[in-house]
Amino acid sequence: MTHVPASTAPSSVPGRKGLSLVDVVAQSVGFMGPVFSVSILLPLLVGINAAGHGAGAAAPLAVLIAAIGMLALAWIVSSYARRVKAAGSLYNYVTLGLGRRAGAAAGLMYYGGVIFLGAALGTLIGGYLHDTLQAEFQVEPLPVWAWQLLFLAGLLAAVCIGVEFSVRSQLVLALVSVSVLLVFFVYVIVKVGDGNSAKAFVPGTAQNGWGGILLAVLYGVLLFTGFESAANLAEEARDPQRHIPKAVTCSVLASAVFYLLGTYAQVAGFHFSLDAMAGAAGTPLNVLAGGRLSGYGSPSWGRLVELVIFLDMAAVYLGVSVSATRGVLTMAREGWLPKPLASVNARRSTPIGSSVLIGVVYLAVIGMSHVFPKAVGLPQVPSYVATYSWFSTFGVFCLVAIYLMMAIGAPRGLRDHERPWLVWLCSVAGALLTAGSLFGSVFKVSSPTVYATYFALGWFAVAVAIAQVVGRRGFPA
Repeated sequence: MTHVPASTAPSSVPGRKGLSLVDVVAQSVGFMGPVFSVSILLPLLVGINAAGHGAGAAAPLAVLIAAIGMLALAWIVSSYARRVKAAGSLYNYVTLGLGRRAGAAAGLMYYGGVIFLGAALGTLIGGYLHDTLQAEFQVEPLPVWAWQLLFLAGLLAAVCIGVEFSVRSQLVLALVSVSVLLVFFVYVIVKVGDGNSAKAFVPGTAQNGWGGILLAVLYGVLLFTGFESAANLAEEARDPQRHIPKAVTCSVLASAVFYLLGTYAQVAGFHFSLDAMAGAAGTPLNVLAGGRLSGYGSPSWGRLVELVIFLDMAAVYLGVSVSATRGVLTMAREGWLPKPLASVNARRSTPIGSSVLIGVVYLAVIGMSHVFPKAVGLPQVPSYVATYSWFSTFGVFCLVAIYLMMAIGAPRGLRDHERPWLVWLCSVAGALLTAGSLFGSVFKVSSPTVYATYFALGWFAVAVAIAQVVGRRGFPA
């Protein structure tokens, strides 16, 4: 038998082509989680991180540079999406650029990272809701583990109902959360008034000059992780070769504007003072909104921000899981994973095998989360925080590594493009950005978090071995 190229492989979801441009945009935005990201990554950008330095008050400049680099990657994804109609996303793109076995290894690493990133979110969202209810209202209707299982059950139900329900749920959750924060960011900037300054975009403002800014750029890449996930819905979109490229580009552009506004509002809200930001390092956005220390919000605003962060976490949980089920299904259908993982519900056209897989993994990680701090020597950290930190580090490393492989392979995969100079420009920009980001994930990072990156490298070695063995047997056929 001859191998069916990914771009022309039969649809895994026959007869379900109902997703609009807005739906596939919702998938990318839902995966990125702009509200969730902008609420937790500011400390890393300004310099409150393992390396001990960053962009300081020039954090918005670092975000701008990261956005330009991510637009280069988005252009590569968009160019591939005009040619590839399968749901394998980056797996297919790396295959076109670096070959069949390299693509298979990349796909195994990528979707392994996505699955564990979703599992990490599953532990975090339950713990976040439990602790927020306890802190704000002094109630504890359910223990942490019960919340985690409840959200897992809801997630699996949403995935089984159908992709339309999943992506539109993401859309509603993301729109509500983003709208609330946009209002708050504009309010902060207006209230700062004459205190606003262009120095947020001046390199000399950074505590370590360009060195600090470039390190912050590496963390800025994390803001955009998952931008490409709209491509996982290529087989369920009405017009994938038009809608997917637009969705990827629009998602990066819209998120870049939101991140720039959100980063600037937080830096300006703390009067461009690194000491003030360090004093609120854990939850700078919550501190600003709460009004107790900043003077910009109120207890009611603080609670509203906590709510929209939770809603956006839920959107990310859905987005990551939808991406994982479609990618695993495609790789199983093409022979790189066991065939049962390619099973589809005939009536609803939803992935069954891959949904069972993520349910089992998510459940295992929830169980692990309740012993994880003891296992890694962090008894002072809540179990869900320790678990999220470790598994999300693993997941993000896997994703960024595949961005690097895609960028390196682009000149070959897009060798017949009408603008080869643009392919090379985006390839070099994307490769430099992602290689630097991978370096930042291990530079001065302490244990046990750094072990997650070593585990990711080990997983890639296993993926390469699997790709070699399966490829040598003549599969996929």
